[in-house]
Amino acid sequence: MAGRAARLVLLAGAAAVASGSQGDREPVYRDCVLQCEERNCSGGALKHFRSRQPIYMSLAGWTCPDDCKYECMWVTVGLYLQEGHKVPQFHGKWPFSRFLFFQEPASAMASFLNGLASLVMLCRYRTSVPASSPMYHTCVAFAWVSLNAWFWSTVFHTRDTDLTEKMDYFCASTVILHSVYLCCVRTVGLQRPAVASAFRALLLLMLTAHVSYLSLIRFDYGYNLAANVAIGLVNMLWWLAWCLWNQRRLPHVRKCVAVVLLLQGLSLLELLDFPPLFWVLDAHAIWHISTIPVHVLFFSFLEDDSLYLLKESEAKFKLD
Repeated sequence: MAGRAARLVLLAGAAAVASGSQGDREPVYRDCVLQCEERNCSGGALKHFRSRQPIYMSLAGWTCPDDCKYECMWVTVGLYLQEGHKVPQFHGKWPFSRFLFFQEPASAMASFLNGLASLVMLCRYRTSVPASSPMYHTCVAFAWVSLNAWFWSTVFHTRDTDLTEKMDYFCASTVILHSVYLCCVRTVGLQRPAVASAFRALLLLMLTAHVSYLSLIRFDYGYNLAANVAIGLVNMLWWLAWCLWNQRRLPHVRKCVAVVLLLQGLSLLELLDFPPLFWVLDAHAIWHISTIPVHVLFFSFLEDDSLYLLKESEAKFKLD
């Protein structure tokens, strides 16, 4: 829901400075990388590097220059700490201790667990809610879109490349737009299917234009940030307004209110920008971990609401 927009705020902020952070601007870092690449990344030295590189590292796309940057990052961090300075960032990121091929182990694991929670709740939803429920197919589609987004989030935090970054951004945007569509169907579309269909076409057009502009013209982090924050706010306010309007008639909407408020509150964790604890756990990873139970709660709301709608539609059918 709206929490994905908050995550994009931090991603955009990091990406905006990725081309030049304090650490990678340091002459000691640049000289270290240059010397390392000259020494290890060509000719026989490169063959030696490849022969001793673990297969899982090569499969994950870790190259000799990447390894040089990683080693030189820690050389630079060590010098900073020795001289009593604060830990610097490199290419828009804090220094993380690599585990196997995981570039950001805690965030990658947290993203995986969010996806696993979504999968478990999807299975539970499909088991407990009959396909005849009016919201069934829309909710199942939302679950698959969420699963896809958490997959790419896991991949991105495992290995940060231009492709994985873009897929993480685009899939996060898709989740926000699908949450808006989910809200539209629930609040308007059940009574006016034509409105929901037209709105779906509009959202698909917006997503296509958004991805096309960022992929084919220019990857503008500022524009991406503004677009996702705007859609995220629409998503949050629409859900919240509908929940507050129906809270007396539908007690289960309290779960949805809790989800919206929790996501906004937990998003404040992203403002706590600090070097990773034990070089693994930063504010972004903590935020990812904290959203796991929120997803469970939202799918629990969808399950309750779908069963309510099914009961309501069956009652109307009997009356007719």
